[in-house]
Amino acid sequence: MNRYNVAVLVKNQFGVLNRLTSMFRRRQFNISSLTASETESAQFSRITFSFDGEEENKQQLINQLYKLPDVCSIKELSSDNSVNCELMLIKMQNDPLTRTDIYAAAKAFSAETIDYSRESFVLRLIGDSVKMDDFISLMRDYTILEICRTGTASLEKGSSVLRQSINL
Repeated sequence: MNRYNVAVLVKNQFGVLNRLTSMFRRRQFNISSLTASETESAQFSRITFSFDGEEENKQQLINQLYKLPDVCSIKELSSDNSVNCELMLIKMQNDPLTRTDIYAAAKAFSAETIDYSRESFVLRLIGDSVKMDDFISLMRDYTILEICRTGTASLEKGSSVLRQSINL
């Protein structure tokens, strides 16, 4: 099974996200991450899906997505042709016995402390999903209170942009 990142440019209208996620459900793809936001134009939204599946099924899904009236453009993004990153907030128990070790790991991963109290502190980490997974794995030796991750944000490298290939 392969991991895919697909950016979809859609008309910025009510219900579009539901129609797209329903297409994934019908095709039996599990979405591992999703980001959605308005683009440089209020007329469009960009939705980036990360999901696992087989190549043949992925291509069928993309063909079906193109048939939806609100879909303007679709691009498959890989680590070779795109820049990808994710944001994670992780709240750790503030234990004097483990604080130094956690901060050493945070420094190694370029994590930033953005909140601090007697009971807990929050670290912010930016990077790819592998970096996030590795940091979480390391933090499992300590007391994790909460984790919040965004989906993958991806932009194609070079001068090509998603809006260049609008399929209206």
